[in-house]
Amino acid sequence: MRAIDVHVHPMDDAYVEASAPFIPAANRMFKGKFSARPDQQIADDFRRDDALAIPIAWDAEHGAGGSVYNNERLAALTRDYPDVFLPGWAMVDPWRGRKGLEEIEHAIKDLGLLGVKYQPPVQGFAPADKQFYPIWDLLQSLGAPVLIHCGTTAIGAGEPGGLGYKLEYARPIPNIDSVAADFPRLNIVAAHPGWPWTEELIAVAIHKGNVSIDISGWGPKYVPAPLKHDMERRLQDKVLFGSDYPGWSPGQCCDEWEMENFRPGVIEKLFYKNAMRILKLEDAVAKAEKAAGAAA
Repeated sequence: MRAIDVHVHPMDDAYVEASAPFIPAANRMFKGKFSARPDQQIADDFRRDDALAIPIAWDAEHGAGGSVYNNERLAALTRDYPDVFLPGWAMVDPWRGRKGLEEIEHAIKDLGLLGVKYQPPVQGFAPADKQFYPIWDLLQSLGAPVLIHCGTTAIGAGEPGGLGYKLEYARPIPNIDSVAADFPRLNIVAAHPGWPWTEELIAVAIHKGNVSIDISGWGPKYVPAPLKHDMERRLQDKVLFGSDYPGWSPGQCCDEWEMENFRPGVIEKLFYKNAMRILKLEDAVAKAEKAAGAAA
């Protein structure tokens, strides 16, 4: 295993249908990479790159419209390809209220998913707004991690009004910072480098012991210099590898990160050691390796 990719979009027909409102803009930005492909092809892409994947469901009906790539479908994907996919990130529209809390509990307890991912600009909510605190309280009580999109988003980029999505909801302070402060046992992974608030995100991750960062969504050479600097210093134990597949392949990202010439030991932490520890993946990785051995 070369890497654990903590940020993967499973681009089958159902996922593309669910995310249809923003697929055209994403394909203009990523040159057609956000197009449907069979589950088998996705699995083969990760086998080729010797990476394990944590896939993400999709549910943003309130903010974006479209349909839902539901958590049952995601759990089935991980069962169908156990040598490739680790338990994935559920996604639950934060505006679902009590029904949403029930879905979170179902996804973690019954479906065996890892945690829940949120995309505040597209889902149209501010994580620091206390009306959403029952979500964080539940996840903390379940001991489940949360992945929260941070910084600008490719969704709606370049479109009139950005398709109406508000970037302020993805600013680290107050959103990540306040939630981390008020729920100190909640394991928060901030998705992406947080630009244009990268240094805010660095400050939050250094100050809050329960916050880490995934560096998905950016080609390594474009990741802001302050984050690269701290990735091999103060944040070397708090940064997780992600590709944001299919925008980038995990193998391409790994190759480019190795060309950054980080100090010895830092790349291994970035590629898999930090994810193993922060997300408690030892058992899941062992099962995937066993499944891979059986398939061989």
